[in-house]
Amino acid sequence: MPDIPQRPTACLALADGTLFYGRGFGAPGQTTAELCFNTAMTGYQEIMTDPSYAGQVVTFTFPHVGNVGVNPEDDETADPVAAGMVVKWDPTEPSNWRAAEALSPWLERRGRIGIGGLDTRRLTRAIRQQGAPHVALAHDPEGNFDISALVQAARAFKGLVGVDLAREVTCAQSYRWDETRWSWPEGFGRLTAPRHKVVAVDYGAKRNILRCLASTGCDVTVLPASATAADVLAQSPDGLFLSNGPGDPAATGIYAVPMIREILNETALPIFGICLGHQMLARALGAHTIKMNHGHHGANHPVKDLETGKVEITSMNHGFTVDSQTLPEGVMQTHISLFDGSNCGIRMTDRPVFSVQYHPEASPGPQDSAYLFDRFAAAMAGRDVTAEQPI
Repeated sequence: MPDIPQRPTACLALADGTLFYGRGFGAPGQTTAELCFNTAMTGYQEIMTDPSYAGQVVTFTFPHVGNVGVNPEDDETADPVAAGMVVKWDPTEPSNWRAAEALSPWLERRGRIGIGGLDTRRLTRAIRQQGAPHVALAHDPEGNFDISALVQAARAFKGLVGVDLAREVTCAQSYRWDETRWSWPEGFGRLTAPRHKVVAVDYGAKRNILRCLASTGCDVTVLPASATAADVLAQSPDGLFLSNGPGDPAATGIYAVPMIREILNETALPIFGICLGHQMLARALGAHTIKMNHGHHGANHPVKDLETGKVEITSMNHGFTVDSQTLPEGVMQTHISLFDGSNCGIRMTDRPVFSVQYHPEASPGPQDSAYLFDRFAAAMAGRDVTAEQPI
């Protein structure tokens, strides 16, 4: 007998009325979000648990998702933060010695929706051409969908412009961090000989960033996104780190920028920022940020260091960017994207204050830029890092 087509159990509705039907996995239910795509070939668990994906459904362009399962060590925060995931092929049973669980039940326990069986190439082309759309994603094991209501829900989603999501993903209270990077065969280590005391402001910090700081000898105290300059200075730090995070930097900057400016004006502390932290630093220095058409999301993004001429392959995840045309005197652009020429790094010309748009901690992605953590440590040790070359 011929195969009877399986009834779709999930639906992705775009605000323009375009519909994609597929097979649902993970949690049943419905969510609205901005839709983006990620080109990384590995690290779906790290991507789903990256707080920078708050308010977004992620389309994975690489078809093999779920094949290595999930495990507690690869979480970048306690639970998935991305609203949902879109994949071409249904997740398979895991085949990996580190797998502790399959992807679908892991998503279900954490209330996150997945949809498989979609033409992700078509969807990715639509995102690139039309910009990141607002969508409604629904999963019903019985396959019952109110299409009109889904499209209306997608159209009602307010988007990410003007939205402060850092408050939603930041830590509730301060804490210490001393776990170092994973290595074979020991796994994660512990900081045993701290050399620098660092305050990390958590706008949605990934765990591997904190591990990279600890691995370079930093005794890290993490503070919530709403921390004041007085909160930071009460820790008597040797340096200030500004973390990654989601949402519109202009909205988060309402409370974050005054704190950073006070630190800049009242101290000579070295400052290092990543992703949203980069945007917060740029705004504190007087630059502007703008929403991108579809953002940068992947682990294969070439970035050029304008000071050395070297090209690094980087991991990225951002939908807003610093407008390099608005950088003030005394602040120089240090890195640019070779995809579209957008800003990817800045530094003050007379102080050890610098930041990058991309993710030198990888997880997932290449480690070409890991030297930046050593550069931050060198600045706290009193070395002139304006002439430091990549290690």
